[in-house]
Amino acid sequence: MAKFHGKLGYGISGETKPGVWVDQIIEKDIVGDFIKNTRQLENSGGVNDNININNSISIVADPYVTENFHLIKYVKFMGTAWKVKIAEVQYPRIILTLGGEYNGEQA
Repeated sequence: MAKFHGKLGYGISGETKPGVWVDQIIEKDIVGDFIKNTRQLENSGGVNDNININNSISIVADPYVTENFHLIKYVKFMGTAWKVKIAEVQYPRIILTLGGEYNGEQA
């Protein structure tokens, strides 16, 4: 398996004004192993196709990741932030399945 090193983005909800909740993004460094490393072109009906990567990354489930895996938003990989579609707990590891490009707030 190929090794992986990157950043993991978490979205922690915080109230900025009464009744207004916004995700505050924090990033943590992670290391792991690629389980699957593929890409897929998806016809969007426009001029250019969308690129999705269907990578699966296995990371060590340290206490912070284990307690906050439900808050994971993206993984930075190849200079781009990619959405985490699935975060599967297989203690002592967590398997992250990536999808399309993440276009939300970043740290």
